[in-house]
Amino acid sequence: MNALQIEKETVAQLHFPTDDVLVKKEDQVNRNILLKRAQVLGNIDHTKMKIIFQDDMGLKKIHTTIWGVTEKYVILKSANVLPLNRILEVY
Repeated sequence: MNALQIEKETVAQLHFPTDDVLVKKEDQVNRNILLKRAQVLGNIDHTKMKIIFQDDMGLKKIHTTIWGVTEKYVILKSANVLPLNRILEVY
């Protein structure tokens, strides 16, 4: 995947479509499991994760700590939020 590396502070300036980038329900469930695991690692060890997501302009990548996961959003370090349904990959 060829994603543009950006800083987490720029996430607030991006625009996100409302549809989910993952079509299969199984992929969406796996994404949620990975995000919950990343949240635990972020809260306990301050482990940074790489997140590949898609805004209205294309693929982006950030390297940051995940502090929280809600039904609709991923809360990043510095109180930035990313729509959960726009995340393709977490590692």
